[in-house]
Amino acid sequence: MSNHQPVYLTEEGLHKVKEELEYLTGTRRKEVAQMIAEAKAEGDLSENAGYDEAKTVQGFVEGRIRELENILKNARLIEEGKTPGNAIGLGRTVVIREVGTDLEETYTIVGSLEADPQNGRVSNESPLGKALLGKKKGQKVLVESPSGEIRFEVLKIE
Repeated sequence: MSNHQPVYLTEEGLHKVKEELEYLTGTRRKEVAQMIAEAKAEGDLSENAGYDEAKTVQGFVEGRIRELENILKNARLIEEGKTPGNAIGLGRTVVIREVGTDLEETYTIVGSLEADPQNGRVSNESPLGKALLGKKKGQKVLVESPSGEIRFEVLKIE
C-alpha cells in the first residue's frame, strides 16, 4: 500500500480499524510478550520451537500494527452528502439491474478496504464501482467482467 494513496473508509470501517489497532497494541502484544517470556524460560533458544513460533506471531502482529497505522494515517472518511444527491459516489447505495433481466441488485459504494460484494459492498476501485461512479438514475453502464461486457441500468440512488 502506497504511503500517499488515500484509503476511503466509512465511519463503521474507521471504527473497526481503530478497534483492531487498539486490541493489537494492547492485549495481543502482551499475550505475545508472555509467549516469548515463557519460551525463553524453557532454556536453549536454538532448538526451541515455542520460541520460534512466538517470534513468528510477534512478526505478524507488528506487521499488522504498522499496516493499520498506515491505513489510519491515510484514511479519508466517506462523508454523506459529498456527492450530489442525483449522482453515485462513495458511501451511496445504488439499485441496478442487468439490462435484459428482471434481477435487481443493491450495492453500497465503499473504499477497497471495506469491499464485501457478497454483502452488497463494492469497492470504488472495482470494475463495477468505477463504472457506477458519477452516474445518475436512468443511465446505463458497461462493466467489463471475465465473461465479457455486462450492461446495467441505474434504477435508484440512495
